[in-house]
Amino acid sequence: MSEQPAKNPPPSEHEHGPAHNQPATAERPDWVPDNAGAAFATWVVEGVKKEGEFASPAQSAPPPRRRRLSTDDYVAGIQKRDTAILARAITLIESSAAAHQEQAQQLLARILPDTGKSMRVGITGIPGAGKSTAIEALGTHLCGLGHRVAVLAVDPSSTVHGGSILGDKVRMEKLSRQPGAFIRPSPSSGSLGGVARKSRETMLLCEAAGYDIIIVETVGVGQSEVTVRSMVDCFLLLSIAGAGDEVQGIKKGIMELADIMVVNKADGDNKIRAMAARAELERVLHYLRPATEGWTTPALTASAVTGDGIAKVWETVLAFFDACRTSGILAERRRKQAIEWTHSLIREALLADFYHDPAVNARLPHIEQAVANGQKPSLAAARELLALWKK
Repeated sequence: MSEQPAKNPPPSEHEHGPAHNQPATAERPDWVPDNAGAAFATWVVEGVKKEGEFASPAQSAPPPRRRRLSTDDYVAGIQKRDTAILARAITLIESSAAAHQEQAQQLLARILPDTGKSMRVGITGIPGAGKSTAIEALGTHLCGLGHRVAVLAVDPSSTVHGGSILGDKVRMEKLSRQPGAFIRPSPSSGSLGGVARKSRETMLLCEAAGYDIIIVETVGVGQSEVTVRSMVDCFLLLSIAGAGDEVQGIKKGIMELADIMVVNKADGDNKIRAMAARAELERVLHYLRPATEGWTTPALTASAVTGDGIAKVWETVLAFFDACRTSGILAERRRKQAIEWTHSLIREALLADFYHDPAVNARLPHIEQAVANGQKPSLAAARELLALWKK
């Protein structure tokens, strides 16, 4: 019995023109018509193992691993403003591996003299206020003025795989194409309020890489605003017209932290409502204590879609920095933030040491069970575990 030919073998040059050097083992996929000509350019071939032989992709050699960078490599790359090296340095900072953490601290010590020269701006707002769109509009405007802008967008982490959910780098497509912009979405990794644990170190790396404006975007819910407030110089709160109870709920908490209020989406038919919301905010701000001494928190309107009011927002931010530098509040705020951050790292290290203690780990499941069954008060349970840890 003769061997059956493959379905639709590659056409010869005499039948349908050149076969584009397809190997003799090439076949058409099942969905290609039987009478297909050279117009169908799709073929199924085996993977190349080495020159002159064919093999399945599973037998192919794995791609080469990236070279591990030394601390000198990281420092040199950051000083040269190499965004690829900067991204790898941030990944090093965010790593929880002990070897990576040690190298990260060496890197931070080396680049520390090149930090502290940027303007740090935090931006938050209720869900739906258009934070990402507003940051993109503001960042694009700043790049047009010749600034180098780094956006640290803190995303909520997925409960399944721990990665970022919002994907702000994809959402800020226009800004990501600007040569002077750097966008780094970081998963919150379950930390309190949704703020990434290493955001402050990431900010220092961006400053050392020559970014003169750092924008930190919060998730927009919970305690994250308080944490970001302790990291930045100027805190900007976005709101929208017609939010009703949502705005009422944030007034006492977040509005006391804000240095600048902006009513976003002030365009089209919504412009009049936005102006009314701004007037309402001005009345409320009159009775609140300013977040920064010597600075009266203003309320503005803007449209991130049309760009109206974005330039005014930045002028107000510049006025804030001028006032704070003149009064010395900016320098004092940064000194206090550095001390607060040190205490925060101490608390984090103590907490990690407590839960990694062998005696605590051995006793913890039994105490948790006793507390869950109502056999032991929570305070007594905590004291027992702490006593084990102190031994």
